[in-house]
Amino acid sequence: MSEPLVSIVMGSDSDLEIMRESAKALEGFGIAYEMDVTSAHRSPDRTAEYARGAAKRGVRVIIAGAGGAAHLAGVIAAHTTLPVIGVPIPSTSLNGLDSLLAIVQMPAGIPVATVAIGKPGATNAGILAAQILGLSDRDVARKLNDHKNKLASGVEEKSKKMKSSLNT
Repeated sequence: MSEPLVSIVMGSDSDLEIMRESAKALEGFGIAYEMDVTSAHRSPDRTAEYARGAAKRGVRVIIAGAGGAAHLAGVIAAHTTLPVIGVPIPSTSLNGLDSLLAIVQMPAGIPVATVAIGKPGATNAGILAAQILGLSDRDVARKLNDHKNKLASGVEEKSKKMKSSLNT
C-alpha cells in the first residue's frame, strides 16, 4: 500500500471495532491509511506530537474517534491545520451523546467536522475523507461518483421489489 493519506486515530483500542468502519470505507475508494491509538488525556504529549507530525508523514485528513469526554479530535485539531473529522464513540451510559456534544462544540477557530455516533458515523467519516481527497484526485472523485450511483441503484431496486411484492 502507498503512503497513507488518511490517519485514523482513536482514544482507546476498545474503539477499534467502530473505527474499522472508516478503514473499510477508505479501502473501498482505494485510499491508503494508517491507524493508531493516542489519548488526549492519558498521553497528551504523544497526541500533540502525533498531530504535529501527521502532515510530514503525508497525511492529508485525520479521522479521530473518541468516547466519553471525547477531546481527542479537538486536541488534534489544535495542533494541525489538516482537516479533522471527529467520530463520537458510544462508550458510556449516555450512548455517545456526551461524545457527540464534546466533539461538535469546538470553539471558533478550531474546526472539527463531526459525523454521527458509532459505526454509521465512522463509515461517513471515511467517505467524507474521500470527498476531501477527491477534490484534487480524479480517480477518487470517479469512485465517489460510482458509489453515489450504486446507492441510487440500490434504492431503485428496493422500490421495484417492494412494489412487486405489494402487487402480488
